[in-house]
Amino acid sequence: MALFFPNGDSFATGSIRYTYQPATENETTNRIILPVKVAGRIIEAIVDTGAPYPILAPRIARQAGLDYLPTLERKIMLIRGMRLDGSIIRVNMTLPADEGDDLDVDATVFIPDVEEYWGNFPSFIGQIGFLERMRFAVDPATDTFYFGTLS
Repeated sequence: MALFFPNGDSFATGSIRYTYQPATENETTNRIILPVKVAGRIIEAIVDTGAPYPILAPRIARQAGLDYLPTLERKIMLIRGMRLDGSIIRVNMTLPADEGDDLDVDATVFIPDVEEYWGNFPSFIGQIGFLERMRFAVDPATDTFYFGTLS
């Protein structure tokens, strides 16, 4: 299951199956969608290397009690054509492994303020604050997302 460097060191210590489908009913472009554990809850999140942060749907953040965590800073972000105000927080997110070891990531997350503007969009896993803190690889032949620590 795990991937290795030529010298035998582990590249990935865990893997998880992903779904490859449109994010919403109105979209036609397929996305890599992973299960991710946030505040003890499993959610689905789109892997988006162009997203500057993980972005949690406001409803998910509220239900998990994350909207009460200390705000690191306030930001306005352009997301899917919308300018959204929100908070940057730190929260532990876990990739629950189907094989190998789970991976905990101390993530820097953006939570939009207004749920009505977000609509039915899912949460996103972004490059800054999440993906940059791990090694990862995607195998489209088996719909497998491999991951491991940087150390």
